[in-house]
Amino acid sequence: HFSLDDLKEVRGIAVPGALAKIVLATLLGMGAAHIWGWTLGAGLVFGLALSVASTVVLLRALEDRGLVDSLNGKIAIGWLLVEDLVMVLVLVLLPALGGFLGAPAASAAPAAAPLFSATSLGLALLLAIVQLGIFVGVMLVGGRRLFPWLLWQVAKTGSRELFTLCVMAAAVGIAYLSSAVFGVSFALGAFFGGMMLRESALAHRAAEESLPFRDAFSVLFFVAVGMLIDPAILMREPARVAVVVAIIIVGKFAIAFGLVLLFRYPLNTALTIAATGAQIAEMMARKNDYY
Repeated sequence: HFSLDDLKEVRGIAVPGALAKIVLATLLGMGAAHIWGWTLGAGLVFGLALSVASTVVLLRALEDRGLVDSLNGKIAIGWLLVEDLVMVLVLVLLPALGGFLGAPAASAAPAAAPLFSATSLGLALLLAIVQLGIFVGVMLVGGRRLFPWLLWQVAKTGSRELFTLCVMAAAVGIAYLSSAVFGVSFALGAFFGGMMLRESALAHRAAEESLPFRDAFSVLFFVAVGMLIDPAILMREPARVAVVVAIIIVGKFAIAFGLVLLFRYPLNTALTIAATGAQIAEMMARKNDYY
């Protein structure tokens, strides 16, 4: 549903808006963690986890209301895509930042730990930027040339089953290679795979053929996320749960709403972007064990 041209169209607000929202929302989370007596590292990971929103949830909400191709919908999707790209760098850098943020030191020599950590941080940042740059470059070339040509060749066979299989193989293949080769999350790789398929003139047919699979996987996605929740936490820590919910729904809504208005967009755009971003993603959960 989202192409590179759509991102270019809204980059003026999506890029700075997403970055500012991540920073401000992370600070809110860190503030709450500090009050609870958490370490700096735990507070940072906690704040980052609260700062991003789920692209899957967003797309479902926009589709149900027919807003995917609207300007507001493109801004919302582009905004969350930038957040996902930032999280790629964050997930790579967290292990290197462990020594600075209070994680147990890997080295037995305390005197050498700062130099080691600083070197690891610089190398990790450089590697992440290079990998991400190569990944985006490969996606651009593949999206503009390879995949449209591939879909046309398969479509010429006249086989609906082969076309559907090609679409699914391309999506899963891109997601896997993104994770295995470039260190990008599997989910973000799949999202880029969809963007690449969008560049083809056969994108609408590909979307129709894959619709049953998408709905089934979306259901499994939400069920899997729901299974991560421990209902007993509502009884053990009701006040902290209320604070987290307030940060996600009220805090992130207010931040996005104010940022969109600062960019001089109309009120309905500010309300749409704020509402679609006032939820949380699951992608940071895999790194919480560091702290």
